[in-house]
Amino acid sequence: MKDKSFEFEIGNCLKILETGGIILYPTDTIWGIGCDATNSVAIQKIYKLKKREEKKSLIILVDDEKMIHKYVFNPSEKILSFISSAERPTTAIFSNAANLASQLINEERTIAIRIVKDDFCRQLIQQLKKPLVSTSANISGELSPQNFIEVSGKIKTGVDYIVQHRQTDFSKHAPSSIIRLNTNNEIEFLR
Repeated sequence: MKDKSFEFEIGNCLKILETGGIILYPTDTIWGIGCDATNSVAIQKIYKLKKREEKKSLIILVDDEKMIHKYVFNPSEKILSFISSAERPTTAIFSNAANLASQLINEERTIAIRIVKDDFCRQLIQQLKKPLVSTSANISGELSPQNFIEVSGKIKTGVDYIVQHRQTDFSKHAPSSIIRLNTNNEIEFLR
């Protein structure tokens, strides 16, 4: 059973996300800026805050493999098996993305997805019933923050809500691995 502050934070995030806002939140890797992955207006806010080119895709987080099937037509079983059993947080690039805000799907109709293992993120996604955008909490071109203390003031003042959970965790976190299937139908590591 979760403590009341955990549930309170989930509730606060849901209020923001359901009204098209953006949040600063801890993930299973680094701190991220997030929003409802089906809300185009919220996604535009993230691109603007990060000063990021719109042609650069954003990662989305899902709570389980079932959710991937709602946003990807015929996902690769090879990739699903790999990311479901991966010890380290792993983001996979899937072809045939669907049912997401258009700016998340690139010209090749691909989307980067991670099944999140962090309890807070998983519960937030389950209660939202939609995937979350997750992009590093930094201005494009700057270093990704490894913990909350490293997140810049520009980012903190630019979001609609800052999650109070795990702000005092000063351990260093790294971004996820990124994989895709190459032309030989083999798993290739991009990061």
